[in-house]
Amino acid sequence: MYNNVIIIGAGGHAKVIADIVRKSGDNLLGFLDDKKEAGTAFFDGFVLGNTDSYREYPDARFIIGIGSNEVRKEIAQKLKGASFYTAIHPTAVIGEGVTIGEGSCVMAKAVINADATVGAHCILNTASVVEHDNLIGDFTHISPGACLAGTVNVGDGCHIGIGATVKNNISICSGVLIGAGAVVVKSIIEPGTYVGVPARKGN
Repeated sequence: MYNNVIIIGAGGHAKVIADIVRKSGDNLLGFLDDKKEAGTAFFDGFVLGNTDSYREYPDARFIIGIGSNEVRKEIAQKLKGASFYTAIHPTAVIGEGVTIGEGSCVMAKAVINADATVGAHCILNTASVVEHDNLIGDFTHISPGACLAGTVNVGDGCHIGIGATVKNNISICSGVLIGAGAVVVKSIIEPGTYVGVPARKGN
C-alpha cells in the first residue's frame, strides 16, 4: 500500500526526496514551504501552503526536505502529532539488523551495513557509506561520498562533509562539522569544525 507524502521545503534537497518518493511507488501530494506561495509550481508538483498547513493533511506522512540540521530539528519539533515518512532510494543497500529513524532519507547508492543504527531526521546522502555497527545520532547529515568505517559513533546534529573519511572505532560528539575531504583518525570530544588530513579543529 502506498503512502501519501508531503515534503517540507521546496528547494534542491526537496527535489531529491521527491524523486525518491516517486521511485519508491508512493504518492507525492506536494510541498509545504514558508517562502513560496500556495499554488506555486515546483518540480512537477505544487506548493500546498506553509508549514502550518500540515494540520490540513492528517492522513499524510511528512518528510523534511531541508539540508540544514538545525532547521530540520526546528520543523520536526513544530510538527506535533505528524506522521513522518522515511525515504529510501531503491538503489540504496541496507544490511541486516539496520534501524533507520523516522523522517530520515537514504539517497541513491548509499550503503548502511549490518547492525548500524541511524537516528531520526538524518540525511545519508548519495553514495555515502555507513559501515557495520555504526550509531548515527538524530538530525545528522552524512554528505555524498563520505565513508564511516566500522563501529563509528556520531552524535546528534553533526555534518560529515563530502568525501570525508572516518576511521573505525571512532566517536564524534554532537555538534561537530567535519570538512570536505577530511580524515578523522581520533575521537572528537568537543563540538566545532574539524578539517584536514588528519582532521584538526579549525579556528
